[in-house]
Parts: sequence; structure tokens; C-alpha cells
Amino acid sequence: MDAATRIERALSAAIDTVAIAGCPPRLTAAVRHAVFPSGARVRPRLCLAVAAACGSRDFAAADAVGASIELLHCASLVHDDLPCFDNSPLRRGMPSVHRAFGEPLAVLAGDALIILAFEHLARSLAATPERLGPLLLTVSRSVGMPFGITAGQAWECEPQVSVEDYHRAKTGSLFAAATAAGAQVAGADADVWRVVGDRIGEAYQVADDLRDVAASAQEVGKPVGRDALLNRPSAAGELGVDGAIARLRQLVKGAVDAIPACPGRDQLAEVLMAESRHIMPKNLAQRAA
Repeated sequence: MDAATRIERALSAAIDTVAIAGCPPRLTAAVRHAVFPSGARVRPRLCLAVAAACGSRDFAAADAVGASIELLHCASLVHDDLPCFDNSPLRRGMPSVHRAFGEPLAVLAGDALIILAFEHLARSLAATPERLGPLLLTVSRSVGMPFGITAGQAWECEPQVSVEDYHRAKTGSLFAAATAAGAQVAGADADVWRVVGDRIGEAYQVADDLRDVAASAQEVGKPVGRDALLNRPSAAGELGVDGAIARLRQLVKGAVDAIPACPGRDQLAEVLMAESRHIMPKNLAQRAA
């Protein structure tokens, strides 16, 4: 079974455990709307790729961790789109959750997804508590204080912030969790893998900043030009388009160079390079090359 199928099945299984009789139907619908249809699923794919590169054959554990990380990412998007933050009407080419179901249910759906992420991980690894504890710590660090995605969102409320700190918390933290947790599934050292996620996560955010200034809303599935409109920290705004492209290339190279020795190092390097090409706005791809 390929990684994409494994991830979708794990996400469906996680939601099916709570989307049962007695649950408010519109909350169930809002949660499903937030998770499906799929986005790029970059974070869980990275988690599975690192686990495989480190030699793990425990597909169930990798799938559970990857799904938990994706549920947290989807929750962050629901909250990010709310009127109090970006007030975005679209996500993945569809109405955002607050536009489709209303603001109260969007808040609750995001909260429910955060709880479900940890519930799913705990349920999936209940038989191996010696593995569950470290994985819960790795994942929880990526969403809370002081450096998780909650802190990343909070930087938008501060009068001053460096783009690097903002990117590392808001985007890089879940990528770091994906590489660290993937390594943990395989019994490898999580800390040495974290830098790979940090760098590829920052590269992904730089690419997102570039898409905001250089891509169409149809290409990215959400409104563009929001960073400038909302005065958000942006690599494209701070470095210019060419400077941001150079920064993205530097970060991807740094991520590849940071891959520790492992059985699948070369294959993982190819995955990261392919991902860097995929996330670049189409009209900038030639300039990036």
C-alpha cells in the first residue's frame, strides 16, 4: 500500500472512532470538511518517509503518528482561517470551515481535531507505552508553547517578530515533529532528525510566502496577497522574490545535508528535492531552477 493511501485510511479511521451516533451531526460534518478532501499531506508523508529511511517496518505506528500530525495541521488551518485571524473564505479550493458551518462550529471543530490527534495516538500505541510517552512529548511540543504552532500564531499578535522565528514556530515545528517522530518510530535518535524538519518546514513557509505574492488563488486554493494586506511577516516581503527563492534553495540543501546516516538516506534526499520543486509557484519554477 502506498503512503498516500495509508495516510487517508489512518485519517478516516481516526475520525470514524468519534463520528458515531450521539455526536452532533454538524460538528462531525465540519471536522470531515476540515480534513477531506486532502491537501498535500506533506507532514505525514515526511513522517512516513523518515520512518522508512531509518528502516522501520512498523507501518501501523508510523501511520498513527503521521495521521495525528496531519489532524493537528488541519486544526491549525481551521483556526487560521477564522475572522479573528486571516478571515479566509477559501481553503483547498473549497469554502473554509467557518464559511461553510459558521464561526462557532469552526472553533469547536478545530478544538476537536486537536483533541482527536492525541486521542488517536494514545489509542493506537496503547500497547507500547514506552513508545507512546516519547512520541506524545514530541508531537505536543510542536503545537504548544514556547515554540509550537500556537506560539507561531501568537507572534502575529506581537508588534515585532523576526521572519525566521515566526516561520520556525508556525510552520517548521510540525515538520520537525514529523521527522523526529518518524525517527522515533524506527528507534532512531529523534533530536538529530529535528533539524531536517526545521529546515524543510522553513523552506515550505518561504514557498508559501512566494505563492502569496506570485501564484493565483486558483493554483493555491485560497486567497493570495494576504500577507501584505494583513501586514504579516513574509520572506518574500523581507527578501524580495529572488531573495526568497535563494533562501528556499539554501534551506532545502541544508535539509538534505542534515539527513543523518541511515539505510534510506539517498531515497529520502530525492523525496525532499522533489518536494521543493513541487511547492514552488509554477511561474517561478524556471527562475528557481
